[in-house]
Amino acid sequence: MSYDVVILGLGYVGLPLAREATRVGMSVLGFDVNAGVVNSLAAGNSHVDDLDGSDIMEMLAGGFRPTTDETLIASAKTAVICVPTPLSEGDGPDMRAVVGATEAVARNLRRGMLVVLESTTYPGTTDELVRPLLEKLSGMVAGVDFHLAFSPERIDPGNETFGAHNTPKVVGGLTGKCTDRAVEFYGRFVQTVVRTRGTREAETAKLLENTYRHVNIALVNEMARFCHELDIDLWDVIHAASTKPFGFQAFYPGPGVGGHCIPIDPNYLSHNVRSKLGYPFRFVELAQEINATMPAYVARRAQNLLNADGQAMRGASILLLGVTYKANIADQRESPATPLARHLMSLGAQLSYHDPHVLQWAVGDVTVSRTDDLDGAAAAADLVILVQHHRDYDADHLAGIAKRFFDTRGVTSTVEAHRL
Repeated sequence: MSYDVVILGLGYVGLPLAREATRVGMSVLGFDVNAGVVNSLAAGNSHVDDLDGSDIMEMLAGGFRPTTDETLIASAKTAVICVPTPLSEGDGPDMRAVVGATEAVARNLRRGMLVVLESTTYPGTTDELVRPLLEKLSGMVAGVDFHLAFSPERIDPGNETFGAHNTPKVVGGLTGKCTDRAVEFYGRFVQTVVRTRGTREAETAKLLENTYRHVNIALVNEMARFCHELDIDLWDVIHAASTKPFGFQAFYPGPGVGGHCIPIDPNYLSHNVRSKLGYPFRFVELAQEINATMPAYVARRAQNLLNADGQAMRGASILLLGVTYKANIADQRESPATPLARHLMSLGAQLSYHDPHVLQWAVGDVTVSRTDDLDGAAAAADLVILVQHHRDYDADHLAGIAKRFFDTRGVTSTVEAHRL
């Protein structure tokens, strides 16, 4: 059997992409090296927030086939690489998964095939890493014997408005014809496709998007500190500034930044600038410094709230509400709740947590106690810290029954709450 596309990496990026392609009648092969993931998908189970079991069953009924068999890659007209690129030591991207996936494609590459990299990475990866591997192992030439392009993933887990179908898709090919092929492919199931001059521009566009957010979050995080010292309500300031109909976009402070993009992607750009040009990307590095220190700042504020009432942090019971990196999803990647918990435990606090999406939570080797009795735990704790505001939480109600309530998300309106 031949397939329209094989998607390598069946995670939060690859699965939504596979669903959209399947929905328009494309034959989709899903490849992953994790047999547990493949077997679970084949049984109709989902492991990502944005798809449930019924979505997977719909995909399977539409011809989606998950597999660990690398040789089946050769039966696809297009190969899309959607594997993770976490940070390695030294703040550069860990490219092992990209290399592994590229080599798997190269061993099964056919003339005329389109290969697209979607994994977030540093500018030049498609041309300097993926292209040589494909050419060396296949004996073919990119842009001549096969097509090569980069298209950054723009998945926003938990976003109920924008998904893979209606989020514009940026595409940059190695050659004009490569771009044409990629545009034609994505145009079959994505509403809007945006061309760039080449692969480097497409790679850098993704990094600019997330660096923009990273820097602006750092700005309001730093403002949160001095506004607190000056007795200025930053949340009210942001609300007032947001009434300007032009030239301003609201960003909000918090206990840190988390997820698969904001705390990681800007470092790829900073690392690339340092390694290739020899000087720092100062905006990114300063933003990283500010955002990375927010969990420690929140821990100090928590300690001060207890001290104000003559209670020591050591031995105090602290309830953390919401330990995921984003509201209303189960994803815990790079969640600021983890470094915050480490700081609180190092000060001697006794921690427990509540999160409707997380049944078990460990910080390093320490398993944190989970409570199911939200109101009871909130009333009993010496301090409640709202780390992530899930829709399940009535923050004003919880602040009203808690001895002390620290709101790091600015969602409370009651005088009983202390806001970041």
